Amino acid sequence: MKSIVFVTGNLRKVGEAKQSCDLFDIEVVQKTVDIDEIQSQDPHKISEHKARKAYEALRKPVVVTDTFWNIPALNGFPGAFMKEVADWFSEQDFINLIKNKNDDRIMFSENITYFDGEEVVRFSKEYRGKIVEPRGSGISIENVSEFNGSTLGEKRAEGSFSHKPDEYVWYDFAKWFATK
Repeated sequence: MKSIVFVTGNLRKVGEAKQSCDLFDIEVVQKTVDIDEIQSQDPHKISEHKARKAYEALRKPVVVTDTFWNIPALNGFPGAFMKEVADWFSEQDFINLIKNKNDDRIMFSENITYFDGEEVVRFSKEYRGKIVEPRGSGISIENVSEFNGSTLGEKRAEGSFSHKPDEYVWYDFAKWFATK
């Protein structure tokens, strides 16, 4: 069985990674490394920086993730800053931001970066949804972001993941890594 080190402190993300990697008989080994994250509107730049720093700390091939949110009615806000924004904003704050807009779309792209000390390989997948009235028990943005008929918060409340294993960017990574 192959294994990959996933550098994150987020156990939900580890579960999502395992769900897809298990399909390719890849073990996901979670490690936590304290990394100062750069600020940028370029998710690939952020993710690559994290991967290089994680590799520097562990001296073995690693993967890291970064998520980039986009509300088109707000010109791409909040971008790479969703973690902080979700702490500051309530569900109603997100709804109020688009209340007088004609566009309720929200997208997020999940980005995985693999780095083995020489090769940087990126994987990215975009998910499209809409902002709705709050449902579920996730963080503020999760309860108002609907994808495929359910909010992310509803999926969390059910104890399930937001997407099927083959819909995650992790599936793309695992398919590639299995042949490496």
